[in-house]
Amino acid sequence: MDSSAPQPPASPAGPPRRSRHRDRHGRGLRGPLAPPQVPISLTRSEVFDDYVRESVERLERRWPQLEEVEFAVLEVPVPAEGEPEPDGVPLGRVIPAAKGRRSRIVLFRRPVEIRAKSREDRAALVHEVLIEQVAELLGLSPDAIDPRYGED
Repeated sequence: MDSSAPQPPASPAGPPRRSRHRDRHGRGLRGPLAPPQVPISLTRSEVFDDYVRESVERLERRWPQLEEVEFAVLEVPVPAEGEPEPDGVPLGRVIPAAKGRRSRIVLFRRPVEIRAKSREDRAALVHEVLIEQVAELLGLSPDAIDPRYGED
């Protein structure tokens, strides 16, 4: 340490005082803004994942072979190598099984959120997109996957 630098005077009363902070009255930290079970505490991404999970569970009850399919959520579509550019922005994509890899269905969160304004619309759109992707994967019509497909 440089001896020419000024040193603070030693306090005869004891150790130096700590700086003040919010807990100055000993009450402890205040509680969270909202309890964890309240939807306000979930991020948009977590809520979207819940929509996907609920829809996948509904579809797996009807189509048990979907348990072998991986479901994923990405923020935005990324063009696959060797795949032609789509005309519009896709809401989901089927990636067929390859050697050593299972089939995968991917939903794109941001394009779905932009198209659906309310939570109910978003949940319905997620389910419709999943139905369409499952239909493409299984080679069936969306109506065969879920008879209520397209109903409002």
